[in-house]
Amino acid sequence: MAKNLYISDKVKSEQELYENIVIESLKIYGQEVYYIPRDLVNEDTILGDDPVSSFNSAYKVEMYIENVEGFDGEGDLFTRFGVEIRDEATFIVARRRWSDTVARYDNEITVLRPKEGDLIYLELSKSLFQINHVEHEQPFYQLSNLPVFKLRCSLFEYTGEDLDTGIETIDDIETKYAYTYVLTLSNTRDSAEATATIDSSGTITAINLTDSGSNYFTAPTVTITDSAGVGSLATATATVDSNSGELISLTLTNGGSGYVVPRITFSSPAISTFTKGEVITSPSGTTTMRGEVAKYSDSDNKLHLIHIGADDGKFHNFTPTKKVVGLTSGAGGVITLVTQDNKLSENEQNTDFSLGTDFIDFTETNPFGDTSNN
Repeated sequence: MAKNLYISDKVKSEQELYENIVIESLKIYGQEVYYIPRDLVNEDTILGDDPVSSFNSAYKVEMYIENVEGFDGEGDLFTRFGVEIRDEATFIVARRRWSDTVARYDNEITVLRPKEGDLIYLELSKSLFQINHVEHEQPFYQLSNLPVFKLRCSLFEYTGEDLDTGIETIDDIETKYAYTYVLTLSNTRDSAEATATIDSSGTITAINLTDSGSNYFTAPTVTITDSAGVGSLATATATVDSNSGELISLTLTNGGSGYVVPRITFSSPAISTFTKGEVITSPSGTTTMRGEVAKYSDSDNKLHLIHIGADDGKFHNFTPTKKVVGLTSGAGGVITLVTQDNKLSENEQNTDFSLGTDFIDFTETNPFGDTSNN
C-alpha cells in the first residue's frame, strides 16, 4: 500500500526544529575541539599513498563524543614494550555548524564535509585523532533529515608531519617528537683586520687583509679613516666566503687622497639569534641543505633543526666547517659538530610503566614467552 498522499513527513519547520535541538545539544554536551585539515605535499598517485603531509591551520568547533563510557578500540594493551594505547572515538558534528566553519573567510577548508585523513585535536585528553571514515548519510528517517556527520577516528601517531597550525599546544607536538638534527655552532666572533698602502700624495693604492675574522654571514661595512684627522674618504668593499663566514678579499673602490696614517675598520659580526620556525640554509657539496628551526640555545650555541632536506632531493648531511644562515633572522654560525636525535619512538602512544620485582621474574630466559621454553 502506498503512502498517504495528504500527509507529509518532510515538514520544513519540524526539520529545522529538530536540527536546532541537535545543535543546541552539541553545544551543551559536546567538547570544543580543533579540526585540522590535511595538506597533501607529496602524494603518490600510483599507490595512493601520502608519505608527507602538512597541517597548516586549525579551527575550533564543538563536537559530541559518542563514546559515553570511554574510548573504543582495543584500549590499553600490555606488551613487552610498554602499555600501548589503541583508542578510537566517534565524534559528531552538526552539518550547519560545519557549513558555518567552511563559510569563514579566513579558513582553508573548502570541502562540503569533513575528510578522511584530517585530524581532530581533543583538548580534554591532549591527543590527536585521525578521521578514518565519515558517515554522512546517517538519517533521521521520521523527518527525512540529515542533521549531523559522524566521524569515526583512531588515535594519531606523529611520524614527522609538519604542524604549523598556530595553536601552540598542537605545534609543540612537532617540536617534541620530530626527527631532529642538532648542530653545534662556533660562537667565536672575531672582527677582520687590514692594512693600507699609500703613495706620495696620500692616496691609498692597495689594502691587504691581515685577519679574515670569523662568523661573517653578510658582508661587513668597511670604514677607512686617518688617525691624523686628514685625508678624503676612501671606500672599499669586502667579500665573504660563503662556506666559512670569513673574509676572503677586499676591493678598493676609491683611493681618496691626503692620507697620512690610514686605519681600516670593519663592522663586527652580528650576534646569532635564530627564530623558532624560520628556515635555515647550509651548503653541502654541490647542493644546499634546508631545515626548520625547532629550538636555538644560545647558552651552548646548539641549533635544533627539523624537516631536513636538500635542494636536489637526495640525501645529504650537514657538513662541519660550513656555515648555517637563517633566512628570516639573518643569524648564522659555523658548524663544528652534527648529531641526530630520533624522538619518533617516544610518540608511539606507549606509556612507560615500572614493574615490581614480584611481578615478572627477569631471571628467566624469556619472561614473556611460553613457560615450557624457559
